[in-house]
Amino acid sequence: MPLELTQSRMQKIWIPIDHRPSLPRSCGPQLTNSPTVIVMVGLPARGKTYMSKKLTRYLNWIGVPTKVFNVGEYRREAVKEFSSYNFFHPDNEEAMRVRKQCALAALRDVQLYLKEEGGQIAVFDATNTTKERRDMILEFAKENDFKVFFIESVCDDPSVVASNIMEVKLSSPDYKDCGSTEAVEDFMKRINCYQATYQPLDPDNYDRNLSLIKVLDVGRRFLVNRVQDYIQSRIVYYLMNIHVQPRTIYLCRHGESEYNILGRIGGDSGLSTRGKKFSVTLCKFLEEQNLKDLKVWTSQLKRTIQTAEALKLPYEQWKALNEIDAGVCEEMTYDEIKDNYPEEYALRDQDKYYYRYPTGESYQDLVQRLEPVIMELERQENVLVICHQAVMRCLLAYFLDKSADEMPYLKCPLHTVLKLTPVAYGCRVESIYLNVEAVNTHRERSEEAKRGPNPLMRRNSVTPLASPEPTKKPRINSFEEHMASTSAALPSCLPREVPTQPLLGKACLT
Repeated sequence: MPLELTQSRMQKIWIPIDHRPSLPRSCGPQLTNSPTVIVMVGLPARGKTYMSKKLTRYLNWIGVPTKVFNVGEYRREAVKEFSSYNFFHPDNEEAMRVRKQCALAALRDVQLYLKEEGGQIAVFDATNTTKERRDMILEFAKENDFKVFFIESVCDDPSVVASNIMEVKLSSPDYKDCGSTEAVEDFMKRINCYQATYQPLDPDNYDRNLSLIKVLDVGRRFLVNRVQDYIQSRIVYYLMNIHVQPRTIYLCRHGESEYNILGRIGGDSGLSTRGKKFSVTLCKFLEEQNLKDLKVWTSQLKRTIQTAEALKLPYEQWKALNEIDAGVCEEMTYDEIKDNYPEEYALRDQDKYYYRYPTGESYQDLVQRLEPVIMELERQENVLVICHQAVMRCLLAYFLDKSADEMPYLKCPLHTVLKLTPVAYGCRVESIYLNVEAVNTHRERSEEAKRGPNPLMRRNSVTPLASPEPTKKPRINSFEEHMASTSAALPSCLPREVPTQPLLGKACLT
């Protein structure tokens, strides 16, 4: 007999009438089989951590729970006093054992995350430059029934490597007490240590059965081998669209609309008098910025197009940038919604991200609709996006790595431009108010929603970019304690040796 169905009140989706949970824990594409371990490969200063963090931010934004496991962080926690490049010399046997144990500790956390904490993708961020190390990871994945996807970054351009060292590596905790000249010299010697034993992925012979992408010269060329599933194809597509060229992205809402003044949501009203004034002021602001080849994008709604018309620049209309569809609540005030649809009003306050308006959309739907916009933004250089409050929140959440719980409450006031400048591992944000008054359309989180954790809260990635780093418990106090507590949990393929003596002196660059 066919099961009886009922429609969930929050998401308006059909579910069986039984005691199964009505909502998945993650809101993006569901992996239909094994979780995936993404394994980074490449010499130091090749952008592996940049790609790891950026890819994690994207996957989390589309709703695939993803977390980065940076082996360098494990090493820094285990070895408090970094000395010099000699630690990475292939002949330093004691250091090699420490580095291997750090990799094992990270793999144990990968296992925990994917098997017990609801993760779907773990990014194993390390050099992984030898076949021996990669074979160990493959054996670990096989024993745990994880898929593996390799991302190798290959770059022989000295200027790119030098730029990466200057921008990122000199601020590393490894060099906190060192001058820049000393640090650069030491880091170049560290690269040489890895170069001596580096074995690139070989998709034509030894690694022909592996799923992988080789990113050559920061995206100039790609080599893709044996993509296994949908999520891996998404990863490949994303990596082929990002670039590292300097650029600025400007986000703003349309000028104040007639419906904004009336407190009505949605609709397709035109600009108010103050909204038209903002459009003129925005034009002057952009002229002062003196931007090269600025592209302007709008939605297909009247208020964004009117705003763009005042700029005297070509613009492109995106239907994907239209405001969230409020369904039966379109063109109503919140008081009218509360009076006419009291249950809907209360449900939206309970979970603003998942809630879907009757015959309309949710923030979850909006994220999926905006994915092509994000992909194209990653391809472009200077862009101004003139959009709407909910749309701007979704875009901002991507660039700032904000969770689904935070997303619907991000402040995106009228007549304010947000200037986003991508930096090494994140995005710098500048808020610029253009001094034209407008109504405040922001609604704070309700008191009911503030009480207690929300069981439907979606993911956030392990390393927020512009947001503060969360407090993390120490992963390793000492290797003796770590191995005593975890050796029973490690797969049989992982060896269990422990370093026996201190390895490094306290001097910087001895």
